[in-house]
Amino acid sequence: MSSIARVTEVIARSTKSFDDAIEDGVKRATETLQNVTSVWIQDQTLDIKNNKIVGYKVAMKVTFILK
Repeated sequence: MSSIARVTEVIARSTKSFDDAIEDGVKRATETLQNVTSVWIQDQTLDIKNNKIVGYKVAMKVTFILK
């Protein structure tokens, strides 16, 4: 049996850490999408304000199998 997958981009942000942003993004993606099989972290960026880190952002590619 063959399967068809789709990839969608998710961008998540946290004020705590990159790990926290990843966890939030994966949690939200798996609540919305069915049959998630993998996540690729494409990019990580920091938000800076007044010389301090105020946010951690990750861009993720989420792969899921279509029914």
